[in-house]
Amino acid sequence: MFININKSRADTQVRPYIFTLIPMRNIKLTIAYDGTDYKGWQKQKNGPSVQQEIEKALKALFKKTFKVQGASRTDSGVHAKGQAAHFVINQDIPVRNIPHALNRMLPQDIVVVAAEEESGEFHSRFDARSKIYRYHILNSDVPDPFQEKYSWRIPYRLNISLMQKEAKGFEGRHDFRSFQASDKKERTSVRNIFYVEIRKKGPSVIIEIEGDGFLYNMVRNIVGTLVDVGRGYLPAGSIKKILAKKDRTSAGPTAPAKGLFLMEVKY
Repeated sequence: MFININKSRADTQVRPYIFTLIPMRNIKLTIAYDGTDYKGWQKQKNGPSVQQEIEKALKALFKKTFKVQGASRTDSGVHAKGQAAHFVINQDIPVRNIPHALNRMLPQDIVVVAAEEESGEFHSRFDARSKIYRYHILNSDVPDPFQEKYSWRIPYRLNISLMQKEAKGFEGRHDFRSFQASDKKERTSVRNIFYVEIRKKGPSVIIEIEGDGFLYNMVRNIVGTLVDVGRGYLPAGSIKKILAKKDRTSAGPTAPAKGLFLMEVKY
C-alpha cells in the first residue's frame, strides 16, 4: 500500500503526520500496435517486445517498475488493433489521462487507445471470453505499396467459394492439434471456434476468426490451409479430415505473420 505523507515544517511542531492512503487500482488498457519491428507481445531476450515498451513507458511516467499482463501473446511480426492488458497502480492519476500520458512515452508504432479502471479481481488474460483475429490477403499479381507490409500477397487465383465452405469445418469445439505449432508449454489443444468468415472485396481477402482461445500459430496455420484449399491443393472435405488426423504435417503451411491482426478481446 502506497502511503503519501503530507507535512510542512509547522506540522512537525504542532501535530503528527497526516497519512493519505491511496488504494491499489487495477487499470485495463486497450492497445494498438504495428508488430513489424517487435518479437511479439511478450518480453524476449532476443529483441524488443510490445510488453517491454509499455512497461518501460510506465516506469518513465511513474518512476517505479510495473508488470503488464496481456490478453494475447501475439507472435513476432503480428499486429493488434485491440490488444488488452492490465496493470496495478497506487497513484491517483485520473484514468482518462493515462492514454495521453503513456503515448507521450511510447514509440509511434504502439498506441494506448483507451484505459479503464476495473475491479481488483480482473485479469486481462484469464477473464477473456473470446478473441477476434483478422488476416489480410492481397490476391493480386501486382504489388501494392500500401498493403504489402500488412498483407500476404498471393498472385494466383483463389477459389473463395470453396474456401468459405471449407472454413465452416473449423466452427465448433474441436481438437486443433493439426493446426498447433510446437509449443514449449504443455496445454490442451481443444478450442471452441465461434465463426470463420471470409470476405473478398476487389483484390483484398479478409479471413476473420473468433474463438475462446488459440494455440501457438493456430490462426496462421488455419489461414495457410485455407489458402491451399483456395488454390486447389486440397479438395473439398479436407478440413474435417485434417482435424481428425491430429497431425500438424497433414495441414497447410503457416501464413506469414505480417497479415495477422488481433482485432478485439471480449469480456
